[in-house]
Amino acid sequence: MMRGMRKPRSSPLSFLSRRWALVLAAGLLAGCVGLPGAPTAKPLALLPTDAILLGEQHDAPEHQNIHTEVVKVLGRRGHLTALVLEMVEQGRSTVGVSSRSDATAVRRALAWNDAAWPWKLYGPAVMAAVVEDIPVIGANLPRSEMGRVMQDASLDQRLPPAALQAQRDAILAGHCDLLPEAQIAPMTRVQIARDMAMAQAVVDNARPGGVVLLLAGSGHVDRALGVPRYLPPGFRAQAVRLQAGGKAEAAAGFDVVWPTPPVPPRDHCAELRPKQP
Repeated sequence: MMRGMRKPRSSPLSFLSRRWALVLAAGLLAGCVGLPGAPTAKPLALLPTDAILLGEQHDAPEHQNIHTEVVKVLGRRGHLTALVLEMVEQGRSTVGVSSRSDATAVRRALAWNDAAWPWKLYGPAVMAAVVEDIPVIGANLPRSEMGRVMQDASLDQRLPPAALQAQRDAILAGHCDLLPEAQIAPMTRVQIARDMAMAQAVVDNARPGGVVLLLAGSGHVDRALGVPRYLPPGFRAQAVRLQAGGKAEAAAGFDVVWPTPPVPPRDHCAELRPKQP
């Protein structure tokens, strides 16, 4: 029987200066966007499907709690074939790691970047998969590839013109409108390449009768711009947006919206704006 496909249990940027690196960090926080306790019916209602693309807001802790609950719900019932992560680079996984391994061994296998993705928030979902012997797969574009990708103009053709412009606008807004004009196209190519990489990881880990769970920022799972655009025809995926605050209303680009409690407002760009005399 394939790894992760067990019978259900009965119990329930080196190219940027430090300033632009800060801009990038703020953009990731601001641009990527519960369902308290993730009731069992929520993820199970999305089945059957080949993949669930769970889009979070990175600074909403309830969203990471939902990650853990969804992994448990799907894993304990034998549905989950793999947990695929934006938070880990391609080439890293827990394949070959014992289900009895501790967090130190798992973090080492994944080369976990705690500064970017605090383990205290994301670790519980990862370990919930590990103890169920479900592989955790890195899906993000390696940093070593970013320089090449930034120069690859062919990536501009992977989105229709309107979608490409929307992605460029989102990149600029997500970087607090401080990104130099010359960096907008290269950074958009990075975003496209990251979405393509995640899509490939999802497809590579799909298994008949099971479901792959992708955890990523909500911008990455947007049907109009992100990972779903790069999935093959006939591949079934549910794009879910975790939305901090607001009502569970239909949102363009997503199949389902799961509302969560609002988070305190925070201006991620304030420290990057020029100081007033």
